[in-house]
Amino acid sequence: MSLLRTFPTRGALARPGRSVADVLVFLGAAALLWLVVRLAHGTAVPWNEATAPSTVSTDPAELPYYAGRSLLRMFVALALSVLFTFVYATAAARLRRAEKVLIPLLDILQSVPILGFLSVTITGFIALFPGSQLGLEAASIFAIFTSQAWNMTFAFYHSLVSQPRDLDEAARLLRLSRWQRFWRVDAPGGMIGLVWNGMMSFGGGWFFLTASEALSVDNHNYALPGIGAYVATATDEGDLGKVLLAIVVMIVMVVGVNVLFWRPLTAWAERFRVEDSEAAEAPRSVTLMLLRRSRIPAFLGTVFGRLVFPLDRAMALFGLAEHPLRTSPVRRRAGDAVFAVAVLALITYGLVRMVTFIAGTAGFGEVGHALWLGLITFARVLALVAVATLIWVPVGVWIGLNPRVSRLAQPVVQVLASFPANFLFPLVTGVLLATGVSLDWGGILLMALGAQWYILFNVIAGASAIPNDLREAASSLRLPRKLWWRKLILPAIFPSYVTGGITAAGGAWNASIVAEVVSYHGTTLTATGLGAYIKDATGSGNAAQILIGVAVMSLYVVGLNRLFWRRLYALAERRFSLT
Repeated sequence: MSLLRTFPTRGALARPGRSVADVLVFLGAAALLWLVVRLAHGTAVPWNEATAPSTVSTDPAELPYYAGRSLLRMFVALALSVLFTFVYATAAARLRRAEKVLIPLLDILQSVPILGFLSVTITGFIALFPGSQLGLEAASIFAIFTSQAWNMTFAFYHSLVSQPRDLDEAARLLRLSRWQRFWRVDAPGGMIGLVWNGMMSFGGGWFFLTASEALSVDNHNYALPGIGAYVATATDEGDLGKVLLAIVVMIVMVVGVNVLFWRPLTAWAERFRVEDSEAAEAPRSVTLMLLRRSRIPAFLGTVFGRLVFPLDRAMALFGLAEHPLRTSPVRRRAGDAVFAVAVLALITYGLVRMVTFIAGTAGFGEVGHALWLGLITFARVLALVAVATLIWVPVGVWIGLNPRVSRLAQPVVQVLASFPANFLFPLVTGVLLATGVSLDWGGILLMALGAQWYILFNVIAGASAIPNDLREAASSLRLPRKLWWRKLILPAIFPSYVTGGITAAGGAWNASIVAEVVSYHGTTLTATGLGAYIKDATGSGNAAQILIGVAVMSLYVVGLNRLFWRRLYALAERRFSLT
């Protein structure tokens, strides 16, 4: 007599053994934790300003350690940028009066050159951590932070202000607290844009790695262990072999970060996309697939998931995510008037102090000189954007419209956008010295090495987003090539191009500080321009010239954005939006 098999089967009740994915994830997490502890230990060593080294060892055996220290600074700066983004963008989007100040202030902050922060922050951070290298580390991380935070904040802010109205109404009807709304509605809704802009901002941080690790402020030179300082020291020694070796290590590091961090993150962020249909080709990642097959993330989610409800209860003190539908006009206008007077008083006080300081030190004749130098750098920026547009718009369209080419080219473009182009400056400087080309012209090429990729990256994204039915309609109508470009391609990619253009222009202004003064093997080339002016003032510690240079560059960048790029943004939204 045979026994009937019960349900469920014995195999369904059996506990599966540890999989290979569990072992790999556990070993990877353990190795990562050990590396972080090992690298963080070197950040708090004793340090003396008088005996601080101005260079680092160029022994190739030190390169792995230097690469790890640089990576640690980059990710600490990224974590601070995400925290700043959440707080600042949420305040700007949810507080009506604060928005009037925070958004223009953010526009100014992203235009201020990064090296302008160093002259102010290094002394403060060193005083904050006396006798420890942690002060210099904090100054370096802050410099990287200033190259990452602004773009991410703008992206998250735009996702909040463009949030669908039905989500806002649902959050209020469900009586979610402000804390619950942020983590269940706001953060998921802006996750895709935040991840992609974070990747681009991270690439921008790589560019200023050398400037943030090999510091020259107030006639003092400081060097932190890192691959950026390694390249700076090898460049001063004129050792191109070691510079090339550092470039190879840098390429491996950038590719590794993209494969192990950004690619899994972009594939994971697709879960937050709200669409009526699923994409034909979803982003894939081996690392993400490995994590999903492992039971360790699910176990950690179960453990920490128990803290969600108590945390929600504790954060309920911040109030509900709702606003009054009707307010007193008199009370609102009175509050607006008091707020406007307070802001105007602060701005007036700051301007008076700045004018008084400049009048008592450098004089206003120096302002005219800086404006003239800014006009020269402005011409280089315009030339860079124009040439990059002519070269990379057709290439970006070709890549974006061909899925097979796009799969191969997009990772390459991401690496090129992330690679710190100033690592190539010693090679280009050697060519300029050999050919006798002036840095006044060669500086355009050096600025382009880091800024041009923003145009290419955004054009690829815009071309790949063109609806397939529009492309099929153009093909069915047999549009001539010129008409195809004028009626379909250029209008479709215009919003993305404007985004890439404003980012490339801003990156070029910041890059001018390191591109208009370059050194190789004891020989220094200097171009005429505002970037060289700011770098010289920072190196000599001339506070008045630093203030003038930073103010003039901010004036040029903000003026260009307001008079040109913002108008193109409005035109793109009004006439060339595909939605």
